[in-house]
Amino acid sequence: MQRLWLIFAQTVTVVLGLLFVINTLKPEWIHGQRPASAPAVPALSELMAPSPAPASVPTREPGSYAQAAARALPSVVHIFTSKEIPAPRNPLLNDPFFRHFFGNMEEQPAQRASGLGSGVVVSADGYILTNNHVIEAADAIEVALNDGRKFNARIIGRDPETDLAVLRIDSKELPAVSFAPQGDLRIGDVVLAIGNPFGVGQTVTMGIVSALGRSELGINTFENFIQTDAAINPGNSGGALIDAGGNLVGINTAIYTRSGGSQGIGFAIPADSARDVMEQIICNGRVARGWIGIQVQEITPELTASFRLPEKGALIAGIARNSPAHKAGITPGDVLVSINGEEISDARAVLKRVAALPPGQLAKIGLIRNGKTLETVLQIGQRPLPTNVQE
Repeated sequence: MQRLWLIFAQTVTVVLGLLFVINTLKPEWIHGQRPASAPAVPALSELMAPSPAPASVPTREPGSYAQAAARALPSVVHIFTSKEIPAPRNPLLNDPFFRHFFGNMEEQPAQRASGLGSGVVVSADGYILTNNHVIEAADAIEVALNDGRKFNARIIGRDPETDLAVLRIDSKELPAVSFAPQGDLRIGDVVLAIGNPFGVGQTVTMGIVSALGRSELGINTFENFIQTDAAINPGNSGGALIDAGGNLVGINTAIYTRSGGSQGIGFAIPADSARDVMEQIICNGRVARGWIGIQVQEITPELTASFRLPEKGALIAGIARNSPAHKAGITPGDVLVSINGEEISDARAVLKRVAALPPGQLAKIGLIRNGKTLETVLQIGQRPLPTNVQE
């Protein structure tokens, strides 16, 4: 009986094996030929698969930012600068005794120093936004477009206090960058940095927004930086920081580094701030900022205890002669507590608050002098240019 059961089991196994092979290789032997008019039955995987997006709606591949890069790359340019450096003159050439024995010797010819950076096309008619430090020492500037064309550029204006400058080239119908909507950027958003690091050519790096509103870094007078870990290296300065949609969110400006290369801490000027500076430069050739001619310092607990000063406000430490503050009777030792009714919490807020006021406008200044509250009205002046900048 056991032998018969073994033979039966082996026979069933062989038959099932043959049926599996036939069903796999020749299914029509079992099911017959399906009529041509019968619709094919979709597999389960096909039923569960998502419907493809319409051809007219662009889709981004998961993990890819190729479309964002392709949209912004044509707007980012390479900037090549050069400056003539006079050769050092040997003082012996002016010595009559030396010239008597050795004759007139020719001076060494001047040499040219070169630099590189990046820029962003902001209008189709040739305006380019970049960093001031990229072009400030140059006497010749060349711009190379993404398509290989090269143009000589001229400086429209520059603003060292935000480290921005505007150039222009003689070309039309250029691929201008698209600015991101103001206030859309958030910490954690993916960003791409585009530029020409170390002169190797146009390069795209990816990271996230690490922080917003970075200031007091000692880079510029007016600071409000985007911090990112997207790799920014020498040559990236003036290039574009874009979002995942290819829109401009910042102008790459500086890095924190101990090695000279990227260490994951890069800084960019927000696009809305850069656009405001750019528009003023294009319209007026410079940026007009308010100025009242005071120097302020923080009120420390020691000063509060010693001179009975208020805990909030900014201590006025100096007054420029013939400045608006001087003409309004403000004196050193006064405490600035408000501007146009808006409270001043500390000295850091004074510079930005005053700079934002239009020159020529009247402003109410709230003060505390010898424990008494005062209010004076003065006319906002125009902030002088830095001493190393000529109009």
